Order: sequence, then C-alpha cells, then structure tokens
Amino acid sequence: MNTWQKLKQQPKLFKRYFVREQIFAAIREFFAKKQTHEVEVPLLAPSLPAESYLEVFETTLLDRHRHPKRAFLTTSPEMFLKKLLVAGIGSCFSLTKSFRNTEGESNTHNPEFTILEWYEVGKDYKDVMKTTEELVCYIYDKLFSSSVARSDHNRHTELVSASKKSSHIRSNSKLILNYQNQVIDLTPPWERISMTEAFAKYARIDLEKLLDLKSLQTVVRKKGYQVGEGETWEELFHQIYLNEVVPQFSKNRPTIIFDYPVQLAALAAKPKASDPRFVERFEVYIGGIELADCCTELTQVDEQQKRFQKELTLRKKLGKKDYPVDWEFIEALKLGLPSCAGIALGVDRLVMLMTNVSRIQDTLFFPSEEMWQGLS
Repeated sequence: MNTWQKLKQQPKLFKRYFVREQIFAAIREFFAKKQTHEVEVPLLAPSLPAESYLEVFETTLLDRHRHPKRAFLTTSPEMFLKKLLVAGIGSCFSLTKSFRNTEGESNTHNPEFTILEWYEVGKDYKDVMKTTEELVCYIYDKLFSSSVARSDHNRHTELVSASKKSSHIRSNSKLILNYQNQVIDLTPPWERISMTEAFAKYARIDLEKLLDLKSLQTVVRKKGYQVGEGETWEELFHQIYLNEVVPQFSKNRPTIIFDYPVQLAALAAKPKASDPRFVERFEVYIGGIELADCCTELTQVDEQQKRFQKELTLRKKLGKKDYPVDWEFIEALKLGLPSCAGIALGVDRLVMLMTNVSRIQDTLFFPSEEMWQGLS
C-alpha cells in the first residue's frame, strides 16, 4: 500500500508528514534572523562538480528545433552558491532538492532528497559547529514549544523517563528528544571529538601513524579485515571507521567529529595551518544518523583544480558515468572565493529524528521505492 493510500485510511498520519513544512519554515526563519540570503538554485544543469563517489542522473535537453544537449540533475547546490559567494552575495543558503543515483534501498537514502546547504562568510568550521547546534535547537523549539514541559532540576529524572513514551520534552532548559527508544539530549554544547582522538579511544590505534597506505594496510589486516587489490587508503580507512568508531558514538548526545585526514579532504576542505596532514572538516551524528558534513572552504585555485582532476581520474577508474565538469567554477575561484565555511545538512534525516521514524521513506509523501515498485 502506497503512502497516499495509507493517509486516506489513516488521516491522523498526516501530522507526521506535516512536520516537514514546519521544519522548512523554521529553517527559513532562522536564517532570516541572521540576514542570510536564500538562493533558489537550478535542478537541471549542463555540468557538475567533479565527485568520484557519486553517481548521477542524466537526461536530454531539447531546444525548439529538437537539437539534443546532455543535461544532469544536480547532486548539490554547492557550485551555484560558491559562484554567488565570489560575486559578493555574502552569507547564503539553499533549501532544495538534489539527486544521486544508486542511493536507494537504504533506510537513510532516497535518490531524490532535500538538502540544506549554507555558507558563512568570514567564518570557519568551528563557527559553523555553533550555528548547527543553534539551528537544530531552534527547530526543536519551534516544533515542540506548544507542548514543552518545564520543571525544576529535581523532576528531571522523572521527565526523562516520561520522554521515552513521547517524542520530546524540555526539562530544566534541557532539550530531550526520544528517537527509536534512545533518549537524546540536544542541549548545546554537543560532544566534540577529533578523528585522531576517536581512533585512539574506540579503535585503540594511533591514526597519525597510519597516514600512508602501507601502514594502514598492515593494521587493517591485523584487525582481520579484507584488503582487496587496488583498495584505496580511503576505502581501508572506512573499514575501521564505520565498523569500530561510528557505532560507539554516544547514543544520548549528538557527536561532532572533526579534523579529518587530508586523504578525506573531499572536494573543498581546507588543510589545517597547524598540521596540513589534516583538514578543517567535521560531521554531525545524532542517534546514529549522519546528519551534516562541513568544512572550512578551500580558496586556493591551483589546489582546487588538482582535486577536480584527481576526482575525475578516480571516477574513470571506478567506471562511473562520464559527464562535463563545471570548470566555470575554477574560473570563478580565480576571481577570489572569500574566506568562508560551508555545510550540507540532510533535511530528510532531520525529519526522521524529529518524527521518531527509522526509515527516510516514512517522512516522504512519495518515496522513490514506492513509485518504482514492481517496475522492471
């Protein structure tokens, strides 16, 4: 039975789905108060950023004479926003749809998804950590303020127990969320742990000694993981990270993990001035869900161009779809990207947390798995 059919039979379910529009309104209100411009970006583009790990959707654009041109559904609003940053728009955000192929069949993925991406001019990744905390807490209050329970400290334990039966409750200025039988305290400041500290604490290894491929291969083998021929440093790293580190993040507090090895600089993370073996990047995990990914943005044109080329080479090696790369972005960088930090936040996953559902599909009126069900 499809979602619209369930809603016809059980109208009370609409309440869960309407949380999305409340979150959208709260996001826009939050950034309006910060005088941050909202940007409406294209969903169809002639070129895309060079990203090795994403698969894309391609279509054909016809002009009035039916002459065909290749076109692609955008994977993120990043390139558009950065061009406007170069133009001088100042801090900005986009709340939009993005598209990534081969990302179905997962409780936390839908090929068509909603992304919130914002950039703060003159700030770095540590500033954005604070903004992210503020935003999530602002949304929490907007959703639940009408049913908030206030009490003194002595009743805190009682209220936390009660929160196991409801999705939210405030106690002694604490923001308590119940997600999948986990009591999560959203009250800032959130836990912050560097990648090096996390590997030492949870995997019992010194990450700084594993920054070359050979050393990492040795440790991965000792731990009993398979080392396939041609596996990259990043692939081996994630065997340890995803199996031994991420599962041990706190289930009762959000976790911000920061300072990634330079091999995980992604497309645009800036190296740390104090130790260029690492980059200024962080991710946010809440209730076991990866919610957001941020970095202080790279502004060096030569380095950005090298990363573009490296990503293209890796795409080819992995057999991913070939597409035109947005080299106009490199030309824009030559004019000067201002010092800034940017973050991408999965809005559908935030809706999951705020509605206490375990599947992203249960936050969408028309999830992809339903529309394509039964089709060959």
